[in-house]
Amino acid sequence: MEHEATAQEDVAPCLIYHVERPVYDEEYLHSQLLHRKERCPITLRQRLAQHVQCSSVKAKALALNFLPILTWLPSYPVKKYLFHDVVSGLSTGVVQLPQGLAYAMLAAVPPVYGLYSSFYPVLLYTFFGTSRHISIGTFAVISLMIGGVVVREAPDSSFYIQAANGTNGSLSVDVEARDARRVQLAVVLTTLVGVIQFVLGLLRFGFVAIYLTEPLVRGFTTAAAVHVFISQLKYLLGVRTQRYSGPLAAVYSFHAVFSDITSTNVTTLIVGLVCIVFLYSVKDLNERFKKKLPVPIPGEIIVVIMSTSISFSLNLSENYDVDVVGKIPTGLLPPSVPHFCLLPNLIADSFTIAIVGFSMGISLAKIFALKHGYSVDGNQELMALGLCNFIGSFFQTFAITCSMSRSLVQESTGGKTQIAGLLASLVVLLVVVAIGFVFQPLPQTVLAAIIMVNLLGMFKQTRDIPALWRTSRIELAIWLVAFTASVLLGLDFGLVVAIAFAILTVIYRTQSSKTAVLGQIPGTDMYYDVDEYEEAAECSGIKIFHFNSSIYFANSDQYINTLKEKTGLNPAKIQAARKVRRKQRESEEKGTRGHASPQTVVVTGEGVSHEVVSWDDAEEHGNSSVAEKHSQSDLEEAVFLDSPGSTHSIILDWTSVNFLDSVGAKAVKAVIKEYAAVDVRVFIAGCSRTLLTELRTLQFFTGVMTPDMLFPTVHDAVLYSQHHTAPPPNHCSH
Repeated sequence: MEHEATAQEDVAPCLIYHVERPVYDEEYLHSQLLHRKERCPITLRQRLAQHVQCSSVKAKALALNFLPILTWLPSYPVKKYLFHDVVSGLSTGVVQLPQGLAYAMLAAVPPVYGLYSSFYPVLLYTFFGTSRHISIGTFAVISLMIGGVVVREAPDSSFYIQAANGTNGSLSVDVEARDARRVQLAVVLTTLVGVIQFVLGLLRFGFVAIYLTEPLVRGFTTAAAVHVFISQLKYLLGVRTQRYSGPLAAVYSFHAVFSDITSTNVTTLIVGLVCIVFLYSVKDLNERFKKKLPVPIPGEIIVVIMSTSISFSLNLSENYDVDVVGKIPTGLLPPSVPHFCLLPNLIADSFTIAIVGFSMGISLAKIFALKHGYSVDGNQELMALGLCNFIGSFFQTFAITCSMSRSLVQESTGGKTQIAGLLASLVVLLVVVAIGFVFQPLPQTVLAAIIMVNLLGMFKQTRDIPALWRTSRIELAIWLVAFTASVLLGLDFGLVVAIAFAILTVIYRTQSSKTAVLGQIPGTDMYYDVDEYEEAAECSGIKIFHFNSSIYFANSDQYINTLKEKTGLNPAKIQAARKVRRKQRESEEKGTRGHASPQTVVVTGEGVSHEVVSWDDAEEHGNSSVAEKHSQSDLEEAVFLDSPGSTHSIILDWTSVNFLDSVGAKAVKAVIKEYAAVDVRVFIAGCSRTLLTELRTLQFFTGVMTPDMLFPTVHDAVLYSQHHTAPPPNHCSH
């Protein structure tokens, strides 16, 4: 008994969906069933007054939006969060220090400017940012893009001077003048990037990141990793080659390094390889034991301290010709106005860097926000990055964004709020103000090793390729195009090509939309593809055409052609068939054909009759005049004829149509008119209310098209078609 009771409880009750109502069309819905809410019209003056009206509430809301720190700092739980933020901030700062030095090399500016860029922007983000976990500062991709621009505008060839002891006209590069000009270029570029990001944030353009799809960003960043890796080979090997920028820069750089590989500095290579092995081992240990380690092992700072000590004690720079960081000024530079005369050549590059920097930051911020249950404001993030770059540029910083590796450190070490980032910036400040000179003997090959090991996460993105092959070939194509174009054409042109290709894939998807002829599932009001489901049965005399995309100028012709092809009804052929029959009858009435009669073969398709007309030999029946009037192609062509069993109605299922432009509307009205001329009625079903508003704006309901030809559901349209026509016994259940 207990078993039976349990079994009965496990059986869910069968829910019955039963609705009995009249068949609705749009004319009835609009005039009788639905009534719009009355709203008082708002004048332009009132709208402007609402936006510019000042009140204490609006002022407070504006201040809180502009300075998010005011929303959380007053209620900051010191006992609960402070310890975690201190540990996280110190850990992140320790990582940020060597990365700042290293990424300055990518930006083609002296290392100390990487420290400046790791302090000012991080400090500013604490006040203006909305993400609690991302680590703002230098980042490999952005640094490399900046380096490409400044090297293009200030190449080594522009700073050749006569060597002091040169007797044969030998030339050398004026490094001090070159670096000064490159710093000016990087600073002005950063200023412009900040202005662009801030203005876009004010204009609520935070949504622009959605156009940089995940496959595009991952393909682009993987290509950037290739560029960064190749750019660091010369520092790892100790080979002195020029730096290239523009299309094929990666190929030229790779060729330059390996064509001069015989001049490799063995000491530099050994130091670099030892650092790579050590850093990789530490990263592997941190990953394996991240749940047991309270704080990740700071492999990068250990490498920096040890290699600096060894370099100083062995005097690697003089004894073994190892390139070192060199002079690091102590203290902060006073603020100065950027050289705006350098702006004209940097505008296009600044837009690219601004968009890429924001997309990197917002994508990572959203990941952490989703994981920890809070929200980030894309527009405020855009303004925050803009302010960090703009204000920071007056203190000699270069453009920044968030770093994936540092953000993971900040989050994994228990960071709770932006206080962690603030403390990380103070760690960098301590080095800049007090002990920056200590790192002057640091070998550049160590910084190259740090950069290369940090690229591992980006190179792992190549695992996307087999996954995308299985799930989405179009997204795989976007990934591959973004990667290939960015590697060969450079990061700036590559990004433009990738975005253009991604937009083309959207057009391709609308051009290759799925179409189907629908049939009813017996006993229900559900309609599915007859080619896919055995239960779906077409209704006699009715063709239901489904199109799963919007209809606009790019695919309107395809929509009409596919409609005629799928339904098997071509108005032009029907008209031609009727014309042939009319001529036949006229000929028969005049007796011009003697006793001969046409032989017809009727082929019945799915709800449509086909008729093939053929004739006996014209000479045998003495009707050579008729043979002149009717060509062989016209007489033998299979045409559609109206017959009692032919299709009398077509229903266009628009449940998936989101919008219709004027070109699409004209095309649909034209084909409805064509079908009306051959006595085939066309109905539309499943329009959303938004689409109906667009149709009325486009004056769609004029001429052959009226609102009573629109139905809220496909089933309404089917029942109406069946009721207003007397077809033979119906194969479709009601």
